[in-house]
Amino acid sequence: MIDLLSKAEKNYENRENVFSPFTVVKYCDSIIESSADEEIKTKALDQKANALLQLGEEQKAIDIFTDLLGRTNGDLDQRQSILKDLAISYLRLGERMNCIHMHNAESCIFPISTAAVHQYKTPSEKAIEIYKALLFDNPSDLESKWLLNIAYMTIGGYPSQVPRQFLLKVKNDDITNLVKPFVDVAANLGLNYKAQAGGAIVDDFNNDGYPDLVLSSWSLTEPMKYYRNNGNGTFTDLSDSSGLRYLTGGLNMMQTDYNNDGLKDIFVLRGGWKGKFGKTPNSLLRNNGDGTFTDVTKEAGLLSFHPTQTATWADFNNDGWLDVFIGNETTPGEELHPCELYINNKNGTFTEMAGKAGCAITEFVKGVTSGDYNNDGLTDIFISTLNGRKILLKNECGKGGNIKFEDVSKQAGLSNNRARTFPTWFWDYDNDGWLDILVCGYEFTGSLAAYAAAEATGAAVNNAGKVFLFRNKHDGTFEDVSAKVGLNKIAFAMGSNFGDIDNDGYLDFYLGTGNPSFKSAVPNKLFKNMDGKSFLDITTSARVGNLQKGHEVSFADFDNDGNEDIYIKMGGAYPGDAYENSLYLNPGQSDNKWINVLLEGTVSNRVAIGAKIKVTFKENDIERSVYRDVNSGGSFGSNPLCQHIGIGKATSIEKIEVTWPVTGKVQVFVNPPILTNIKIKEGDDKLRTYQLNSFNLTKNYSMKMDNHNTH
Repeated sequence: MIDLLSKAEKNYENRENVFSPFTVVKYCDSIIESSADEEIKTKALDQKANALLQLGEEQKAIDIFTDLLGRTNGDLDQRQSILKDLAISYLRLGERMNCIHMHNAESCIFPISTAAVHQYKTPSEKAIEIYKALLFDNPSDLESKWLLNIAYMTIGGYPSQVPRQFLLKVKNDDITNLVKPFVDVAANLGLNYKAQAGGAIVDDFNNDGYPDLVLSSWSLTEPMKYYRNNGNGTFTDLSDSSGLRYLTGGLNMMQTDYNNDGLKDIFVLRGGWKGKFGKTPNSLLRNNGDGTFTDVTKEAGLLSFHPTQTATWADFNNDGWLDVFIGNETTPGEELHPCELYINNKNGTFTEMAGKAGCAITEFVKGVTSGDYNNDGLTDIFISTLNGRKILLKNECGKGGNIKFEDVSKQAGLSNNRARTFPTWFWDYDNDGWLDILVCGYEFTGSLAAYAAAEATGAAVNNAGKVFLFRNKHDGTFEDVSAKVGLNKIAFAMGSNFGDIDNDGYLDFYLGTGNPSFKSAVPNKLFKNMDGKSFLDITTSARVGNLQKGHEVSFADFDNDGNEDIYIKMGGAYPGDAYENSLYLNPGQSDNKWINVLLEGTVSNRVAIGAKIKVTFKENDIERSVYRDVNSGGSFGSNPLCQHIGIGKATSIEKIEVTWPVTGKVQVFVNPPILTNIKIKEGDDKLRTYQLNSFNLTKNYSMKMDNHNTH
């Protein structure tokens, strides 16, 4: 695999590849040196400056853009374009000098606090002067208006110093302060790995009960990372000794247990967004149980060469072994890359059957998720695409195990929405026992700053960057309730996931936002579920609105205090957009109670993906139930498979019901304990509990390094 990735990296270095700024700089230099045509030279210089900005060489970009201003010869449009590039270069230089080189827990959190005001203000001050000039010439320039307000925040001049006509007010839906602020403690634990966009899995890889962390980067030059949770408030970097640091690339990852040995394996997805330059193999990494992983992609029969970043593991034929559906990206007008369905042969190998099963979809697929939406005991598939199609594939697997899917998108009422979309998931947001669908819009024509400013001023943004929620109507159809539940904010989500931050039993969600443009400085967003009836944007109060690009998201209780925290893989598409990851520690939002439920299948797959959990209790003398499906959450983020379940103000639980995926049998456990970790094994009528140490992660711990990483 290492040789294949090295070959892919060399193929990636092509001047036609928009994600290879190194090559662009070299190409532009050759044009500048060889051409006598000043117009061609000027265009090459502009290209080079933008590529240098993408490489993080802001000062070099500034020098070129400044020189280009003198070559505009009175062309107003060209001058404004260069001024915008120059302004964002200054803004990025300020971020590098302050938010990156002098990073603290408040860096780049919107709105910028006193603790995050830049010490070196000159770059932002220069950006402010340019944005003011642009806005005086064109007051309707929403992009410049948004970035001007951000620039003033970085120097401590917001809102007092912002010219009144250009001031954008920070909106906060959480005016009653329902949410206490989270604190970024990633640096305390050494989990603030700085890299480009990529994946993150939080789960227990050594079966000691404590969640570990695995990271990847979509860059084929940046290694994977593995941090073992030591169970005492520290983590050890085992990237070298585990063998993972020798593997590169991976915009997305998720955990699985493909061989049913009770050890969580890793599936790495590569090539997303890169089109013909993205024919890079995925990796199936077997957990050897001794702290090491082995790439078994080829021997497992999973070696293929398609651009992708999304997949979902489930037991589609109910034989007790996990299969995998991979959503590949077919760029319109280019080579076809049909989706793949690999059925588990129960011997460590897989057979590809998408064509026979009727799910070899050829779209620009950006998100896939699986779940039993019609409660018939078979796992279905939902597909999100940049083509605008939303595809629901109903599983019609027969008793003989023959896999077959039917496209029921139209019948389900999902075909009318044609907005381009990205991450997605099945979940039961209203706790009615039926899986609903959330899918995030990714419709834009320019930088996201303009849309953010439009929303701040009340201007129409149509479906751009909206979040769509389809409620299950229990009859095979779905209703778009997005507006009804208050999901009318822009987000432009990439990484995303869901969890219960206040243990009320209703699932909240967090979105990592952005696109490749450096001008797309918009905050990541956190939405609170209000009793399954509406959602509230609590980003500002929760202090989790990082302005840098956000990718894979995981909800997990890192300090074992009963409250789910949020880990997010930060960083963008270019080397100059690398950024530190964040672990937002939840301070505790209420005195609500909780349980953790870890399932182990025997007839069903060992890690119990696809099992259903129903927890029934009385809250304020009113009986209610909370429903969970065992999975890792959204299509661009990986939560632990152990299910964290809030039970509100209940002081006891009446019963836990577990429905197992293969047999459909229901196990019932009456009056289980609360505020503890519960393990349930399929077929065993006795549950067992276990305790984990809790820690204070706000202390300035130093990360312990293993012997292989002391250099």
